[in-house]
Amino acid sequence: MKSQFDLQDALFIGFCATLLVVLKSMLRLKLGLSGHSMFLMTFFYLICYGVVNRVGAMTACGLLAGLVAMMLSVGKGGPMILLKFGLPAMAMDLALLFMAGAFSLRWQSIVLAIIGCLAWSGKGLISNLLVGMSGQVALAEFGLSFIQGGMFAVAAALLIPTVLSRLHAHDLLPKRPE
Repeated sequence: MKSQFDLQDALFIGFCATLLVVLKSMLRLKLGLSGHSMFLMTFFYLICYGVVNRVGAMTACGLLAGLVAMMLSVGKGGPMILLKFGLPAMAMDLALLFMAGAFSLRWQSIVLAIIGCLAWSGKGLISNLLVGMSGQVALAEFGLSFIQGGMFAVAAALLIPTVLSRLHAHDLLPKRPE
């Protein structure tokens, strides 16, 4: 694998990040379920990694999505929105360093989705503790967020192998060196 992103990779990362923020802002679904935003985040981060095939692609996509969301004033939280998008992507990339090539694409996507959801829920736990919530209530909220977000994240991760195989079948992705 090459260590730097070429222009095509950088454009695809920017496309994924921008599309993530635009879809997230357009779909503003009030489902009443915590974690439904993990579906889009997980899907775009894993597609970004699957197409670019470089460690760091998810982090670049997450941080760029956070910057785009800050510039477009999407969501609430101000500069903390950078952490909302970037932290799950960084956790997924870090986990990828330790498990690259250990699992099939399907299982790798599922494990990365769960780790990204754990980082996303952990951010909520830390912010709840910082605002003075009791430890028991904060842990209960963390568990509920992790379970609900994990369901959406795993659902998105299960789509990744199918989408990537379709892109390869239609010759929309370059051949990977084996």
